[in-house]
Amino acid sequence: MMKTSLITAAILSVSFAGHALAEGTLDAVKARGIVQCGVTTGLAGFSNPDEKGNWEGLDVDVCRAVAAAALGDAKKVKYIPLTAKERFTALQSGEIDILSRNTTWTQTRDTQLGLNFAGVNYYDGQGFMVSKKLGVSSAKELDGAAFCIQAGTTTELNLASYFRQHGMSFSPVVFDTSDQTAKGFDAGRCDVLTSDQSQLYAIRIKLEKPDDALVLPEVISKEPLGPVVRQGDDQWFNVVKWSYNAMLNAEELGITSANADEMMKSNNPEVRGFLGLEGPKGAGLELNDDWAYQIVKQVGNYGESFENNVGMNSPLKISRGLNALWVNGGLQYAPPMR
Repeated sequence: MMKTSLITAAILSVSFAGHALAEGTLDAVKARGIVQCGVTTGLAGFSNPDEKGNWEGLDVDVCRAVAAAALGDAKKVKYIPLTAKERFTALQSGEIDILSRNTTWTQTRDTQLGLNFAGVNYYDGQGFMVSKKLGVSSAKELDGAAFCIQAGTTTELNLASYFRQHGMSFSPVVFDTSDQTAKGFDAGRCDVLTSDQSQLYAIRIKLEKPDDALVLPEVISKEPLGPVVRQGDDQWFNVVKWSYNAMLNAEELGITSANADEMMKSNNPEVRGFLGLEGPKGAGLELNDDWAYQIVKQVGNYGESFENNVGMNSPLKISRGLNALWVNGGLQYAPPMR
């Protein structure tokens, strides 16, 4: 989610040396004893501090999984709140080890910013939220409307393409953060708030009158969201990628935070391989043999994370949809751990 001018600046900054990258991010993380994780400035369900200041969310759980794998302790994470405009520079400069901040995987980001996406932890798409008082039921009725948009995102480009395709016009009202965007919508600064649908649901519950807002049915883009690392460090890339894959595989194998210890008694070779009792274990990742066990025991599998943070056990009540496992008709599919 970045505009052309920011992309140009980011390309220039990608030539950084970066202490963590020079010595290897995994070694730096182990020496430091902390994973530095870039998150949002606050987005319910994805990365948001609770009333005690503890960070929680679907993206936060990816950070916790990486810490559990690399350090054996999911709590050893330093969360660094970043706006959409700040996030890529923070990763490129070495300020953070991983960006886990509802970030869309695109060709430009994957090929021109010196970054690697380690997976898709949420399949999303851009949508529209309006006040019910506006009296519209489709995005095609929004010609000439004012749109609240967060800066540094793909949102405005997607919006411009959709409106040009349908011969309509719009007026952008741009804000730096998700909270500012929501407040602008609440205050009537715009007719429509547009963002990834996951963000719309998260923003809606923070509005003064959530029931007065309606999310329209149109989805106008593909927004595969996932964790990001720097290019040039395949070892760390593998650690982050397989930490997330472990959460998916755990759900498919029926291993949960509650039954992980009992599963140690399983005769299923895939379960035993996952838990580090046999198979490739941790050597290839330069991790302890029980790295995947630590993830599921301390953080949970993907299904647990989804339901607790954005699903039916959360205020957002988002259905699994595309984010169901492939065996249940969704898109979530991880390579086997063997």
